[in-house]
Amino acid sequence: MPVPMPEKVKGMILLDGEKDIEALAERVDLVFCAVDMEKERLRALEEAYAKRECPVMSNNSAHRWTPDVPMIIPELNPEHAEVIRRQRRRLGTENGFIATKSNCSLQSYLPALWPLHRRYGLTKALACTYQAISGAGKTFATWPEMLDNVQPLIKGEEEKSEREPLKIWGAVTDEGIMPAAGPSITAQCLRVPVSDGHMAAVFAAFERQPDLGEIRQIWADFAGLPQKLGLPSAPKQFLRYFSEEDRPQTRLDRELEGGMAVSIGRLRPDSQYDIKFVCLSHNTLRGAAGGNVLMAELLCHQGYIRRRAEN
Repeated sequence: MPVPMPEKVKGMILLDGEKDIEALAERVDLVFCAVDMEKERLRALEEAYAKRECPVMSNNSAHRWTPDVPMIIPELNPEHAEVIRRQRRRLGTENGFIATKSNCSLQSYLPALWPLHRRYGLTKALACTYQAISGAGKTFATWPEMLDNVQPLIKGEEEKSEREPLKIWGAVTDEGIMPAAGPSITAQCLRVPVSDGHMAAVFAAFERQPDLGEIRQIWADFAGLPQKLGLPSAPKQFLRYFSEEDRPQTRLDRELEGGMAVSIGRLRPDSQYDIKFVCLSHNTLRGAAGGNVLMAELLCHQGYIRRRAEN
């Protein structure tokens, strides 16, 4: 770490996430899972905790397409937590379950498109993302070849960026979450020499003609369930529009509201689509750890996560 170890963690005992499942599951209310592991092994690991009545907040992609595992962006689709009841029946648990967050690459632009789809009927969108090296678990010290460089391929990222919004837009059914048929999203994902912060250039077309002034007001007024509940990690203003022509900027705006808000700017008409704009989110906060903590806070409030003393 680039800073001294915090005093409150110095005395903590580290256990092995695989070998010590029994010991870990017995002493915690939930686990956060973010590991680099082969997908089949990872799916088994997360289910092992869930079957021991330990809720799993997953930052991994292994279970994102399991039909009865919700993939939640708390401000957008909190109702998808309802599928946990079906998952528990499948796993044979009373309290254990798995919930996962979406890929960090879509955390900036999907929240910006979400309320516009409700108002105007989004038909298609194009997103070009410019993603920080921390998204690959790297720093400039460990990845010096990214200095003065842009890489045009992030394996698997474009497929996730195009498919995952359809599950988030989907509906809870008796069989699990049924992905939506549309809107259609196409993406290009590039790695850029930035430490933290994923930016996206977005182009969008709608069923009804959008009004630029109304769009800015829709973004300003948008509040999800975390804001209404006042959850501890929730940003007060989820979507922040910058009127300055040169904003948002990664260095200036990625830490907005503790890195949990989405910055938007440069909204204007487009010659091929209806509108275009730029947006930014902090990939390791809103897009990863912070988003996972906020999901856990939401599920605690909804009663899906309880203290062991209450079980």
